[in-house]
Amino acid sequence: MINEVSTRRQILQLLRTDGNLTAQQLAEKLTITSMGVRRHLMTLERDGLIQMQTQRQPTGRPTFVYGLTEAGFETFPKSYDLLATQVLDVVRATEGDARVAQIFASRMEQLYEQFAPRMNGKNLGERIQELANIQEESGYMARWEKTKGGYLLKEQNCAIYRVACRFQEACQFEIELFRRLLEADIERVEHQVKGDLACTYFIPEKSFRSRTVAKVKNKKRSELSQRAQR
Repeated sequence: MINEVSTRRQILQLLRTDGNLTAQQLAEKLTITSMGVRRHLMTLERDGLIQMQTQRQPTGRPTFVYGLTEAGFETFPKSYDLLATQVLDVVRATEGDARVAQIFASRMEQLYEQFAPRMNGKNLGERIQELANIQEESGYMARWEKTKGGYLLKEQNCAIYRVACRFQEACQFEIELFRRLLEADIERVEHQVKGDLACTYFIPEKSFRSRTVAKVKNKKRSELSQRAQR
């Protein structure tokens, strides 16, 4: 099993460094049989990490080559979180904490505008399910469950953990975003930044507000957020 995983990793690395390759070219570079490399290619294609493409030739039949998908590229190390924290450190040092809060407030507004339409016509349980879907799509390993008096939303992975460790504003505006999307109260009962294994939120079932009340409260929150951005 270890060798199989190692071989698949080598295939990904070759496609990253050399670009699109045929099964035969990969077999030659790895010094394994074409049948052996095809078995690994099938697994990688099934997992969505590579895709087969048709490459036309000047003469003869087209050739089938393999290349990385976006998910395949994402398997390689990235430093997005390091870059984000460095940029925010510079902002804090030159413009102060208020400017950092302004940046996170702007991000919250963008996310709200993006995801609010997905909540239309949904009750509280459906909204929590949709929020879990949104967070799962963003890499938070989110799930939810019904519990006594309400619901629990759990995120097993914090996709912005390094940023959140240095800038608590990230967590503050995230929970405010959740309140607005759910149109309900929400309490964080576990926090990865504080050493817990997950970020867990409790949403009281009775806190789901009517659309009219929620709109008024969201409008007030939006006005406060806009003031923070000025």
